[in-house]
Amino acid sequence: MATKIPVTVITGFLGSGKTSLIRHLLQNNQGRRIAVLVNEFGELGIDGELLKSCQVCPEDGEGDTNIFELTNGCLCCTVQEEFYPTMQELIKRRDSIDCILIETSGLALPKPLIKAFRWQEIRNAATVDAVITVVDCAAVAAGTFASDPEAIAAQRQADNSLEHETPLQELFEDQLVCADLVVLNKIDLVDAETKARVEELIKQELPRVVKIVESNRSQLEASILLGFQAAVEDNLDSRPSHHDTEEDHNHDEEITSANLILDRAFDPEKLQQKLQTLVQQQEIYRIKGFVAVPNKSMRLVMQGVGTRFDKFYDRPWKPEEARQTRLVFIGRDLKSSEIESQLVAL
Repeated sequence: MATKIPVTVITGFLGSGKTSLIRHLLQNNQGRRIAVLVNEFGELGIDGELLKSCQVCPEDGEGDTNIFELTNGCLCCTVQEEFYPTMQELIKRRDSIDCILIETSGLALPKPLIKAFRWQEIRNAATVDAVITVVDCAAVAAGTFASDPEAIAAQRQADNSLEHETPLQELFEDQLVCADLVVLNKIDLVDAETKARVEELIKQELPRVVKIVESNRSQLEASILLGFQAAVEDNLDSRPSHHDTEEDHNHDEEITSANLILDRAFDPEKLQQKLQTLVQQQEIYRIKGFVAVPNKSMRLVMQGVGTRFDKFYDRPWKPEEARQTRLVFIGRDLKSSEIESQLVAL
């Protein structure tokens, strides 16, 4: 019987750096043939396009692509509808695949996905090599994985022993307890004392000894990320979570995504300032997308977590491609019409 395909599940909160981690791994694959499944929260395939632009995977129309996007909601909720048939297709091509990477959405629970690898049709051909949880060090230090960052930060400062859980806090913890490796990312944004505090917080949530590696911009060698041989699907009992007794789990229905497509270009700095203002006006956790810039032949990638933004040009616009600005907003109780009207007014 052929060797099972090793699958690495990459999880982590919104904006932690999962896509950057995969993109760097694809660009430095050392000859490995890597298939990627991308689970988007929202309808616009931003992360999938970012990975396709890494210039490692074939473009559409140039043979079979190794990037699959699952856009019908969260992976942990749609494993039967989308994940299962996608895995079946990958298993058919197992002779041309060395490993599979699955990027879950920032709102996904890892364990329901991993349980799918116990299904006989998948179990015989694939195994979960490891779960990697990516953590935004600066965001965790600021408490922005919680539903009300300012309130949580104030309560923690007033009482260090206070235990104040929210649905997002539980999600963060569930992603940690399932990990075989924790990537403490964006360490360049904090000082040594803050980094040590975040690392101690993470260690308190881990039910067993798990290696924590530091990263800046998710740039880690493949040898660190692959080859664990953990067979995670066989030892889920050692990874207790808040949702183990639930038959199904429900996401916070107020956490939604808003997609905005505008047929116009923006000045990057003015757009970033407006987006930072919107983050202060609404409870927006994550912004990501592509921006058309006046007199620029390159597409600008803009990503934001809270009021912190990162932007870079990833590739030239294609001749037949509409130079649109496409943004996805993820947050609680979003007012899409207000977001659109403020951007249109720029």
